[in-house]
Amino acid sequence: MHAAELLTRRLGIRFQAAPLEPESEIVLHVRLLDVEAQQQQEVLGIVGVNLVYGAAFLHEDPDTLLASLFDGLSRDRVEIDLVDFSGHRFSQIDNRVMSLRLVQLGLAPVAAFGPDAEVLLPADLLHGKSVLVERGRFRPVTRVHVDMIRCANARFLRDVPGEEPVVLAEITMRNLLADGEVDLRDFLDRADALCAMGYRVLISDYFEYWRLADYLARFTDKPAGLVMGANSLRDLFDERYYQELPGGILEAFGRLFRNDLRIYVYPYLEPGTQKLTGAHALELPPALQALHQFLCERDALVPMVGYDRSLLRFYSPDILDAIRKADDTWVEAVPTPVARLIRSRGLFGHPSRRRGES
Repeated sequence: MHAAELLTRRLGIRFQAAPLEPESEIVLHVRLLDVEAQQQQEVLGIVGVNLVYGAAFLHEDPDTLLASLFDGLSRDRVEIDLVDFSGHRFSQIDNRVMSLRLVQLGLAPVAAFGPDAEVLLPADLLHGKSVLVERGRFRPVTRVHVDMIRCANARFLRDVPGEEPVVLAEITMRNLLADGEVDLRDFLDRADALCAMGYRVLISDYFEYWRLADYLARFTDKPAGLVMGANSLRDLFDERYYQELPGGILEAFGRLFRNDLRIYVYPYLEPGTQKLTGAHALELPPALQALHQFLCERDALVPMVGYDRSLLRFYSPDILDAIRKADDTWVEAVPTPVARLIRSRGLFGHPSRRRGES
């Protein structure tokens, strides 16, 4: 058996935890990282045994079951980038949370789910396709986020005619861990709001953008774009984030902008000064100005046009604060489907949750 034949495999088990009860099922997708086929087969066997054991003895604690799949293995030998719990014993399981756990536990660098809350295989989403990724905290999804995607998609199609990109909303583990630990209720609020807008969602462990670009390049050499605001672009040029790389920011940018990746930049209205900052009008230390100019001239940094200037006055922290205080000024800042969801289900700390509204 050739090594290439066993790079990825789907495993599953269907079982009854008690006599005559309805069936339950666990499905995994594994990516085998060893080079030799014999080593890959060994890993596959270990994961399979761990899955059988977990189904038999750990099905009442899915978090522990997930962690146990790596018993006897190291993270450099295998990734598990999809898990789907279904059936009788798992009727209350939200597989979006299980996707989050995959990344949180280090079982995979990326997991994905779709607008119907179904888990998705990242490789299937990305393989051989053009991709447009917007990173954000999405607390909540705002009209600004939607406008960013709209403008970036329009410019992408102009740059790459006929290449309709896969649009993904990405949340990093660092964003989810901003308060020290993952708040599952907060995560599900974000997930529900993104699903309400029809977005497919990536959860990633890639804080650095160049790592995300490396991951995308695993699956596609088609054009890719990242969507960000000008304030985030400023952070991208912060050399502190690249100290672990021997080549520093130059190495990071070399890896980031390969395969003609472009960054589509939405303007940012500076609070207080009301100064408009954009892709080509970015205040940086003098040593970085030439690098910024080079990227602009190569169209690696692309300013968005046709944006809705009236939306620039909205800032996510202010919107979240207004939601929690039931100050209805937030309503005009979020898309209508998200506003309905926030009010009906009390998302993001809206008082309707505290009143027990469904």
